[in-house]
Amino acid sequence: MLGHSSPRVAEGKDSTDKPATTTGRCRYNTDLSHTKSPVDGKSYVNPQTGILSDSYQKFTHPIVNEGPLPGFDVHIYFNPDDPEETKFAQELWERIRREFPELRIYKIWYTPVGPHAAGMFEVNVFTPAQFGAFISWLAINRGPLSALVHPNTDDELRDHIQRYAWLGKEVPLNMAVFKLRGDNGP
Repeated sequence: MLGHSSPRVAEGKDSTDKPATTTGRCRYNTDLSHTKSPVDGKSYVNPQTGILSDSYQKFTHPIVNEGPLPGFDVHIYFNPDDPEETKFAQELWERIRREFPELRIYKIWYTPVGPHAAGMFEVNVFTPAQFGAFISWLAINRGPLSALVHPNTDDELRDHIQRYAWLGKEVPLNMAVFKLRGDNGP
């Protein structure tokens, strides 16, 4: 957790009372044990501090945390020429509206719109809690559909080409609609 300051090392020691070192603004115990977890014998036992990362409460900078823009957009794609996939997308759209009424959802597009060449609808999430709940739900319930998940920052192009993740197969996007930062276009 680089850049996270915490009272756990305020006195120059970590929670185990061992000397801590500073990395950036954060202080870490230099004597981390490499003890394997008794639960699975593979993962490591992490030092416990009793303090959760700030990222549980707000998105990491530069992701939007306040205002009308959501922290993340989730674009869910389907093939509008496939009647079964289209029906599944319509049912999923309705299910999301009923199970996640706190999220913002947009109309279903059956023709290309913006950078999206396939049929698609968009869902917005505004908090880390919503993100965790919805993305884990979507991973299980998206069926044959793919979903693009990207943050909203002040760099829209980078959000779509570097800071994104796919659930399912990647769907080609028309990136020509985005401008490079500082590019005012023709």
